[in-house]
Amino acid sequence: MPRFLPEAVLLVDGYNAIGSWSDLKKTRDCVGLEAARWELVEALVNYSALQNYATQVVFDAQYQNSCSHQEVISEHLSVHFTDFGQTADTYIEKSCASLRPYMRQSHLCRLIVATSDRVQQLVVVGYGAEWMSAQQLNYEVEATLKKSRYKHKQRKQSSSRFLANSIDAKARQKLAQMRMGL
Repeated sequence: MPRFLPEAVLLVDGYNAIGSWSDLKKTRDCVGLEAARWELVEALVNYSALQNYATQVVFDAQYQNSCSHQEVISEHLSVHFTDFGQTADTYIEKSCASLRPYMRQSHLCRLIVATSDRVQQLVVVGYGAEWMSAQQLNYEVEATLKKSRYKHKQRKQSSSRFLANSIDAKARQKLAQMRMGL
């Protein structure tokens, strides 16, 4: 578990997301699977930090003769590659089962699984997890990033050199009243 106190744990079926997000499918088809994987990871790094989620992106190593391994990308996100022959679905199911007792004992009350695999959705709900489709995750990621950009744009200071131009109209009016002794 991460050192920070997350709002939720988010488990993402990585290849399912790549196959569901139109921009990731395009990247996969034009540039390759590796590029699509890291484009997904980049999108989820920001989303996870903004939502305060501990996110685990899971990729199958099902067709590659390799051992499982984990890469910690940020405090909020890690990438897991499964063992040879293990699917992301079985990894996610085992994670849900192992996190269930921990969630009961801690403040953490949300476990979310993002996959469009209907059977997987039913299984993880049985473990007490919430689920969202890969398309819904795409929508949530885009909406969160837009909201963040809007907030940042609102806070951005005016490029003018006068302080009065960088504060809102209501504050400017109060300052004018104070100046006039009202």
